[in-house]
Amino acid sequence: MIAGIIATKANLLRNKKTLALAREGYSLLDEKRAILMNELSSVAQATDHLQRETFVILEEAYENLEKAVVAVGKRGLESLSFSVDIKNELSISQRRLMGVNVPVIKAQIKENPPYFSGGRVSFYVDETIVKFRQALELLSGLSQRKIELLRLARELQRTIRKVNALEKIYIPYYRDAVKTISDRLDEESREAFLMLKLIKEKLNVD
Repeated sequence: MIAGIIATKANLLRNKKTLALAREGYSLLDEKRAILMNELSSVAQATDHLQRETFVILEEAYENLEKAVVAVGKRGLESLSFSVDIKNELSISQRRLMGVNVPVIKAQIKENPPYFSGGRVSFYVDETIVKFRQALELLSGLSQRKIELLRLARELQRTIRKVNALEKIYIPYYRDAVKTISDRLDEESREAFLMLKLIKEKLNVD
């Protein structure tokens, strides 16, 4: 029972309309919540897989780097690094996913081999270059996935708050309001009917 509400037909219609909209909004948001949860789970799995793959490549890259240092020395490796012609650029765009802006990050690696004479350079130097290039590509993808994961998680939290508010506050309130107004209008209608009946009976007696 809601106190202080004015029981009129206009109020009844307005509250019925608001209740219908709240229920429709709840249905849509609940569906969005389910889709976001599925998407979040999928992105989390992809992120975890990509992160493990990235760590493996980085570990291999640093192992090859250590072996390259042993093979040609720090100064020799530093000297060779000046001849490596690799340019790395990131392209960042946006796409929409369930109303959320998520980034699309791509690493564009441009290289101009050969960098040096293969006959006097250790195999591990070439492997180091290859592995770190792979790591850069994986890191750009991992960055995209982690940002996507954070934004989807924030959107899911907002959606859950809205669903809970509709389910526990707005829908019960307007449902009670409609019932309260309907009950009062029915009571007033019965009172009016009884009054008319009494008036008719009195007129008939007179």
